[in-house]
Amino acid sequence: MQDIVHKLVRPFGGAVSVGADGAIAVPKPATLAGPATDQLADAAVFGDAAWRDAARWLLWEIGQVVGVRPASIHDLYIARGQGKVHGFTVPAINIRGMAYDSARALFRAAVKRQAGAFICEIARSEMAYTDQRPAEYVAVLIAAALREGFRGPVFVQGDHFQANAKKYAADPEGEIGAIKALIKEAVAAGFYNIDIDTSTLVDLKLPTLDAQQKVNYERAAELTAVIRAEEPEGVTVSVGAEIGEVGGKNSTLEDQHVFMDGYVRALKARGAALVGVSKISVQTGTSHGGVVLPDGSIADVTLDLDVLKTLSDDARKRYGMAGAVQHGASTLPPEAFVRFPEVEAAEIHLATAFQSLLYDHEATPAAFKAKLYDWLRENAANERKAGETDEQFFYKTRKKALGPFKKDFWSLPEAVRGALGDALEDQFSFLFEALKVSHSAEMVARHVKAPVLRRSEPAAAMAAAPDDAEAGE
Repeated sequence: MQDIVHKLVRPFGGAVSVGADGAIAVPKPATLAGPATDQLADAAVFGDAAWRDAARWLLWEIGQVVGVRPASIHDLYIARGQGKVHGFTVPAINIRGMAYDSARALFRAAVKRQAGAFICEIARSEMAYTDQRPAEYVAVLIAAALREGFRGPVFVQGDHFQANAKKYAADPEGEIGAIKALIKEAVAAGFYNIDIDTSTLVDLKLPTLDAQQKVNYERAAELTAVIRAEEPEGVTVSVGAEIGEVGGKNSTLEDQHVFMDGYVRALKARGAALVGVSKISVQTGTSHGGVVLPDGSIADVTLDLDVLKTLSDDARKRYGMAGAVQHGASTLPPEAFVRFPEVEAAEIHLATAFQSLLYDHEATPAAFKAKLYDWLRENAANERKAGETDEQFFYKTRKKALGPFKKDFWSLPEAVRGALGDALEDQFSFLFEALKVSHSAEMVARHVKAPVLRRSEPAAAMAAAPDDAEAGE
């Protein structure tokens, strides 16, 4: 393995060195912002097992040395709950397709705007259909940050570690066991922010709010305890919970109180010293990906920002959390985004718009897009509902082509990837400004201390937790 490591550092021309004991040093960090990092990222994703594992380890170690370290946003969120910081909303960005170039665009925008309060995330479902396991995702993000000269904590989040309600009904412990396995895989990879989503288990048919939320808060506490057992020394993983499934009925203050009071009781029963959630996801009228009309356009969303403000204020004052989290927001009109900091929303999740850009941008070759859609016609035909137009069908299913064509996306001509990257950078820059996280790097540095977590040698990737492409996104 050390021979492979030496071969992987050779393109850096002395900018990265390997000591006699195998320890990594970076005497010329500026060289990391060059094509040798591109090669390392490629090996971390597409290399055979030995080269892949060595490349991922090398990226992790380089990041530890120069200050590009996976970190938890927990302390910043607790500071917000204490009123020490305010007036911004953290964007949590799901990077699905063309991951390296997309992440480079994100970090490029962050460097130019001195942004530090942003999250890179991937959901349980997305790991399946984009073919990106946690160790790969972390390696790609570190590589992208190094390539663009970013320095600071990198907040990597497991989004919607969700219980599939149908699978839970058939085998409760089996489904929760699958999420526990995913937590262990993700934390080991460097996911120090995890959103638990057992809101799918809320049963609105039950007669009382407590009965409706009981399975949700008890399972959320159980999974929080698993996270606390897995987190490395010096890290308090930022954990989020969810009280209303996105696309369902809007959340209420009563829902939040019943869930949180029950969650606090259930977590305390598992250990008096266990740290709880730092934010809570609520439903305010959005849906994942938006509602697609027959012509392919997206229906207007009725967004209740008063609910978001009320629940965010209550989360801070009553429970000391950062506030409420808005899901399913990337298809909102641009003018809506400035409202989230105004109502003091803690976090907003964004995914579909970036995926849509990759498919719909004029730089994307028509023949390439046609190839993806031909694949979907054959391989996603069972997802087509009666009466759906092509526009509705492809909009709904095209995410499923990202994994099978991952290498193809990475291998698009440089001019194409450059144009797509520039367009993504513009979107990320807009969001940083609208959500008031430009110039947030200093605030992050003040509240977040990412410990050095060195790894002695490359290790084989952990066994993948059970996939579920239909879990939340």
